[in-house]
Amino acid sequence: MRISTGTIRLVIPAASLALLLAAVFYMQPRAMSYTGLNLLFNLAVPIALATVAQMLIMAVNDLDLSMGAFVSFCACVTATFLQASPAIGVLIFLGAIAAYAVIGVVIHVRELPSIVVTLGMSFVWGGLAVLMLPSPGGEAPGWARWLMTSRPPFVPMAIVASIVIALVTHFVIMRSSVGVLIRGVGGNVRSVERAGWSVIRIRAGTYALAGFFAVLSGIALVGLTTSADANIALRYTLLSIAGVILGGGEFVGGKISPIGAVIGALTLTLAGSFLSFMRISPDWQIGAQGAILIVVLGLRLLLNRLEKREKSR
Repeated sequence: MRISTGTIRLVIPAASLALLLAAVFYMQPRAMSYTGLNLLFNLAVPIALATVAQMLIMAVNDLDLSMGAFVSFCACVTATFLQASPAIGVLIFLGAIAAYAVIGVVIHVRELPSIVVTLGMSFVWGGLAVLMLPSPGGEAPGWARWLMTSRPPFVPMAIVASIVIALVTHFVIMRSSVGVLIRGVGGNVRSVERAGWSVIRIRAGTYALAGFFAVLSGIALVGLTTSADANIALRYTLLSIAGVILGGGEFVGGKISPIGAVIGALTLTLAGSFLSFMRISPDWQIGAQGAILIVVLGLRLLLNRLEKREKSR
């Protein structure tokens, strides 16, 4: 029986999330409730949105090391300008998304390493965030707070929103012509050029779309925390990369899985609670999360090798 690559990209992340959730329920049975699930996945939405943004960048064979700083910048804009002067806040976000598109164009035209460019941009976004909020503060817009803290029946908002994000991004990236072009640039850019498509426009659009999802991540984060800080989302850079890889994505070839990326973000969110229930010191939790990621990646590599052996027979 052959296991398709697409199946592997979904089965392993889903199985990892299920096993981790079962372990949490075993250690803390009270978490098996509406309130418990809401607390476990409370911060999943902004992480999932940041992971989707990173996934788009990785789909064109790039890597964004400014993701955490940019989400922090967006959070600061949300807690200040978007709350006090919505029109100015929207204009700032549009400018930031346009800047992301320009970054994608510059990387392509000048053939610069995306890691170097985005690392430099992380200092720019971080500096702008500090200028807006030198110290933690600000206030979440009422509509953002209402949206992120609403309580739909049966299933917590975090899970409902994650499902919506997964389905929307799956349709855009895997089912639409736009998604085909984005993955085509990552998989075989020469074929896209020969077909008459503008690679520059595709990369600019991809970066702009990634910036849009990162903006949503910043808004969602402030909706949950009710305030912002210039360093509030710095860890999202590594979390977003880990979420994409955990969800079945790869660094090259345009090989991504939107649904898997969202599941990966949920798994990383749940991992923090799991390690806390195991009474592991916060100083060791980052290393433990890395170990979980290595185990999952090892399993995926094993299944990929088994698949190749079956195809070679």
